[in-house]
Amino acid sequence: MSEINAGSENLLFLTDEQLRKGIEAMFFAYRGFTADPDKILDELAYGRAHHRALHFINRSRGTTVNNLLSVLGVTKQSLNRVLRTLIADGLVESRVGRQDRRERHLYLTAKGAELERRLSEAQRARMRAAYRAAGPQAVAGFRQVLEAMMDDAIREQYLALKESKA
Repeated sequence: MSEINAGSENLLFLTDEQLRKGIEAMFFAYRGFTADPDKILDELAYGRAHHRALHFINRSRGTTVNNLLSVLGVTKQSLNRVLRTLIADGLVESRVGRQDRRERHLYLTAKGAELERRLSEAQRARMRAAYRAAGPQAVAGFRQVLEAMMDDAIREQYLALKESKA
C-alpha cells in the first residue's frame, strides 16, 4: 500500500509531518507544472506574469484591464509593465470600450493566441497525464482541495470564471 493510501483513513487528523509533505509536494508539482512553459517564455525573455496575463486574456476575451488586475491580484504598475511588452510585441491588442471610453478591453492577436496555445498545451499535457494516472476520484478530490485552499473572494472569482466558460 502506498504511503498516501496507508494514511488515507486519518485524513481529517493530519499530522504536521503529513501537512509538510503535502506542502512540499505542492512546491515540487508547481515546479513541474511551470517547467515546460518557462522554457518557452525564456526563449522570448518573458516571465510567468506574461503567461498568466495571456492565459486570462484568452480565457475572457475582451476583459478590461481592471478585471485583469482583479483576477491576477497584482499592482497596476506591475500589470502595465507586462501589458506594455505584450502589446508592443504584437501579442495583445487594447481596444477602447464602446460604452465607457475610459475602459481598455484586451484581446489576444493571432500571434498571442498561438503563444498562449503553446504554453497551455504544455501544461494540459502534464495535467492530462497526471489526471489519467490518478483516476477520476483523485481528480475530483484534488479540485476540492484546491478550491478549499482559496480565500472566499478568490474562490468566488474562480467559480464565476469557471461558470462563464462552462
